Amino acid sequence: MNVDSEASQGDPFSLQGDLDIGLRDGILGIMFNRPEKKNALTSAMLIQLNRTLEAAKYDDRVRVVLFSGAGEAFCSGADVSGLKRSAETPESERLKWDPHFTPRHCNLYKPTVCAVNGICAGAGLHFVADCDIVIASERAAFVDTHVNVGQVTALEPIGLARRMPLDQVLRMVILGKAERVTAAQALTARMVSEVLPPEKLLDRAYELARLACKGSPEAIRISLQLLWESLEADPEAIHRKGMQALLKHRSHPDATEGPKAFLEKREPVWR
Repeated sequence: MNVDSEASQGDPFSLQGDLDIGLRDGILGIMFNRPEKKNALTSAMLIQLNRTLEAAKYDDRVRVVLFSGAGEAFCSGADVSGLKRSAETPESERLKWDPHFTPRHCNLYKPTVCAVNGICAGAGLHFVADCDIVIASERAAFVDTHVNVGQVTALEPIGLARRMPLDQVLRMVILGKAERVTAAQALTARMVSEVLPPEKLLDRAYELARLACKGSPEAIRISLQLLWESLEADPEAIHRKGMQALLKHRSHPDATEGPKAFLEKREPVWR
């Protein structure tokens, strides 16, 4: 079953097709599942991603979101046929299209893990830029091919420049497919935080997701929101906001339960 208008009316946490989505033990797994197309993103996939992530924001069952790719690629970017259709659409109509399909686009401040198993190109770089923890297989590679197909690259490099050296991002933007960043280079550039053998990648991703489930959901949500917003805010303003959030959270049940469980040498029970 493909992700289409009919499929998108079902459970946003249970889907098999171009996106393989499932929720288990607090971990919402989202796998790009078009291996024959190197997991290129269609407009229908973007719509479903938006629907799933928006639902995840407000559903307490979702503690962590984990992105991965089926087959040999993670995500090769946007489906080129979609770019052609977009070019043939009147500009006034194109400008109405404002896709929101990553955690940052949707203002989702729950832990996100991205496991890059192979090639990650173009729009696939959104998930590297916008996830909290990014790990990669030794076979992974990163490349921004927008300029090679006559497209502006804007959102992906802006996001990547927040987490890695600007000179590397500029090389990717200017050189396009000629600047292919290996997993080892991505680790050195801090694009990813771990590089693993291919057969260990997904197990490690789920291990990290399970560890992320152990913290107070509300404390993590507030902390992540403050950290991400600090990248765009005035330093003094975000400092004040952070201190206010910290002090306000002291009255939350988790803020009492955490120290109590520590002293009693037991696992905390979060609200």
